[in-house]
Amino acid sequence: MTIGDTHKFAIESSITSAYARRSFRALGFFLIHVGGYCYGIRKSDASMLACSFDEIEDRIARRGKHIAPFAATPEPNKIAEAFSDAVFVPSQEDKNFFGISHGEFLNLIYTNHIILAPDGDQAFDDGSFVLHFDIGDRVRLIAFKRGLSGQYDFCNLSCVWLAADDFYQILKQWRDAFESEWAAKPKVQDGNQ
Repeated sequence: MTIGDTHKFAIESSITSAYARRSFRALGFFLIHVGGYCYGIRKSDASMLACSFDEIEDRIARRGKHIAPFAATPEPNKIAEAFSDAVFVPSQEDKNFFGISHGEFLNLIYTNHIILAPDGDQAFDDGSFVLHFDIGDRVRLIAFKRGLSGQYDFCNLSCVWLAADDFYQILKQWRDAFESEWAAKPKVQDGNQ
């Protein structure tokens, strides 16, 4: 199932097995499309989908709170670079990111839930990251993949601006469609198949 426009923003998922236990929800895949690029792993057993479902529900509930003072201005590659350096390069602790100290930058990223993906499960073990910023009545998404060397790959860098109403409507539509699909499927009763 795909909700949205894959050339702008869309969520795609598939349920291979549905579970009665809500902490599992389902086995399948969860992908995010940003600007014509696909982020995540497309395999029938890529991930349990509870984390992805919960992330979308939480994101809807926090509408308007995914904010950062630098989100509207720098080039997307500068934001991807700053994020990667702050999160993954330990020697950056004395560095400022857009005039913000390393510790404050990381606190802002995590406290304001800027990271849409990865969402805590294996769905994005391909090195994908999707950053989400609420900027007034618009949303800015910056997505990229980190290569095996740990560097971001500009070949897979994408940035889109969307009306906030459109973005959050896609999240709600996906959540509702996924819940309906999950409810209609026969359930595995425990963690064993």
